[in-house]
Amino acid sequence: MEATKKMGIWMDYSMAHLMEFTSNPFEIKTVESTSFDTTTIYPINTLPILLEKRKRLLFSYYNKIAREINNYDRIILFGPTNAKIEFFDVLSEDERFLKTKVEITNTDQMNPAEQHQFIQNYFSYKQYD
Repeated sequence: MEATKKMGIWMDYSMAHLMEFTSNPFEIKTVESTSFDTTTIYPINTLPILLEKRKRLLFSYYNKIAREINNYDRIILFGPTNAKIEFFDVLSEDERFLKTKVEITNTDQMNPAEQHQFIQNYFSYKQYD
């Protein structure tokens, strides 16, 4: 039987840290979102256009992450924002992830060492059938 490939993803709207759960030292791959300028003041009539642009940028960001993780069997999404929930929705509609077990949990901001420890603890103690 082939070993289950496990991935932890800490994410917010600006970046995602992808970490494979292995017995080897963790490597962190970072996927960054294209920034959306929130400091410029736009006329109110451009709001629908801006919201559509933001939606397209986020969808592109989520697809970049999906391309990196399509060979994993178990994935834990964690982080402080709703980006993980939106990303889960994207994965749920993608046929490549039909057999992938994806779970979500809320966490605070974490540095890379805390993210590593979280994934280590999560997959070490989480039992799957």
